Order: sequence, then structure tokens, then C-alpha cells
Amino acid sequence: MKLPALVALVLLAGPVVAAADTLEDKYQSLKDAVTAKNIPEIKKLALEILPMVAEAAAAPAPEAEDAKQAWTNGIAHAKSIGQYAEYSICTAALESPAPTLVELIGTLEHENPKSQYLDTAYGPYLVALTQTGSASKVIPIAEKALVNFPENGDLLLVLADNAINHKQPDRALTLANRLTASLNKHTKPPEGVNAAQWEKKHSATLGRGYWIAGVIYGDRSQYANADKNLRAALPLIQGNEAMMGPALFYLGMANYQLGKMTLNKAKVLEGAKFSEQSAAIDSVYADQARHNALVMKTEADRMR
Repeated sequence: MKLPALVALVLLAGPVVAAADTLEDKYQSLKDAVTAKNIPEIKKLALEILPMVAEAAAAPAPEAEDAKQAWTNGIAHAKSIGQYAEYSICTAALESPAPTLVELIGTLEHENPKSQYLDTAYGPYLVALTQTGSASKVIPIAEKALVNFPENGDLLLVLADNAINHKQPDRALTLANRLTASLNKHTKPPEGVNAAQWEKKHSATLGRGYWIAGVIYGDRSQYANADKNLRAALPLIQGNEAMMGPALFYLGMANYQLGKMTLNKAKVLEGAKFSEQSAAIDSVYADQARHNALVMKTEADRMR
């Protein structure tokens, strides 16, 4: 599709009119490459198109009022071609093996680190980096990307996990709370994404976020927050004993302490129940949880 003559004349007047045709020709060639799934050609054409679009978008507005609408339309059309070029790189990347995915998403990141298409690409990109021997790049890339995509669940999760694994509880808690808030805000799969796969990943990520926050709150004796987060995590982490052991341990502690503070015998007994469940899981928490359950039951027996 060619730019209307008036638009081309306003957008790229004089000898530069040919550039409009060149952009349109490359746009058509890119669409053909996408149809043919010709990844090297997609990358080549997209990298040729994007600077041309930037140049076209920077064209100054005409002085004549009757030409301004045509100029506006031309700018919008050029930008739409740029968006298609970015979309083409991202789509090709997500359909490619890990090495190609890393190359293409890295290219898109370099061309436009704020591209809307990166938001759905970061999860597979970070995985592919690890698969291709570049695991050391994951955290620096995620840190940088989070500036442009502050609600991206994949970025928040990998950074929260990294923080808790490196004994940075303040940072881990902040990131985990941001993660759960973001996931509870975005409850529907993006267009074109398999709904069942998205829901499975969404639930697992949400469970991990609640678990990180709940365990940190529990370790800090912030019992109400621990209870709230870990109760939310439980149905989402079923079957993962590495997470269930500490979750049940801190739920036991939280409910026992909350029950004591409010003279609520039922809550103390619930703490004992959670502690027994934690003790039944082979983890570093098991022995202490077993002891806690006995103490909690004794305490409950003394209560009316």
C-alpha cells in the first residue's frame, strides 16, 4: 500500500519523496518475509525500516494549515509501519529456537527498549538466555527492563527470586508485593496467548509472589501479613513441598500468635494444625514445626 500522493508530498517533500516509496516497498517486502517465515530477511528489513520511520516521524510540521492533517496522517502511517517491524521481530523470535530468540529480542531491545512487544517477550527471553549459556546476563537485563516495564510479572518474579536467594529480604519483599499487585490487576491473558497456558503460569507466579512475601513477613513476626499472604499462596503452591513446608510452618506460627493476642482458642488450634502439616513434610522446618504443634496444643488446652 502506497502513501497517498498528498501525504507523501507533505511528509517527505521535494527530492525525499522517493524515500516514502522506499519505505512502502520495504514494508511490503517485510510483510512478504513474514508470510514466508524468512527470519533473516525479517531482521534485515526491520532494521532498515526502523531508522527510516524515525526519520519520517521527525519531519517538521508544515506551515500551511490545510496541509497539517495530511502531515499528521503521514506521520501516523509511518509509525504504524515501525510498529509492524517491531511486531515482526518479536513474533519471529518467539517462534524460533533459543539462540535465534536471544538474537532477535536483543536486537529489538537495542532498537527500542520501550517497544510494547517486549512486554510479552521477556519471559521466554530470560529463559532462552539461560538455555544458551548467558545466565549471568539475566539479572542485569531484567533490572534494566523493569524501568520500562514496571508491572511485568516475568521481570518481577526473576528479580524477587534473585533477591531472596541472595538474602536481600527488603528488596525481595518489595518486589514480591509489586508482583502480586500486578498479577491481581492483570487477570486476563493478552490477545493471541493460549488461555490455559497463561492461566497455569499466572497462578504459579502469583503463588510464588505470595509465598515470598508471606515467608518474609513470618520471619519478621508480622503475623497478620504473613497469614494473609500465605493463605493466598496455599491453593496455588499445592504439590510443591519445598514451598509448602515453610508456608505451613509460618502459617502455624502466625495463627498461634494471633490466637494468643486475641484469646482465640480456635486460631491457636489452627496454628497447631498448620504446624502438624508442616512437620509431615521433609524439610528443615519439620522438627521445629513438630515441637511447635505440641506447644500450641498445650497452650490451647489452657484456654477456655
